[in-house]
Amino acid sequence: MTLEEQVYSKLLKVPPGKITTYVELARAVGLYNGQRQIGRIMSKNPYPGIVPCHRVVRSNGEVGGYLYGTKIKTNMLVGEGVDIQNGRIKNIKDQMYRF
Repeated sequence: MTLEEQVYSKLLKVPPGKITTYVELARAVGLYNGQRQIGRIMSKNPYPGIVPCHRVVRSNGEVGGYLYGTKIKTNMLVGEGVDIQNGRIKNIKDQMYRF
């Protein structure tokens, strides 16, 4: 299984209403300090409607980038029940999915 496939497979486990971070996802696939690599993999997601890359956010709680724009990412997360205020995940620890 390629690294990309491992990342997408892990990400499929994150349910609606939960988020993970680039750092957390990197660690889940054995990459330590690999958050930028995760970001690159997310930006090339060939299945954005299936693999929920919009559920990956920055460790500081910022929503972060998205192929279709931050506003759409924010709307998708809010629609799933994620609490966001001023572009940041509110109570990030309560909304975090742990692998």
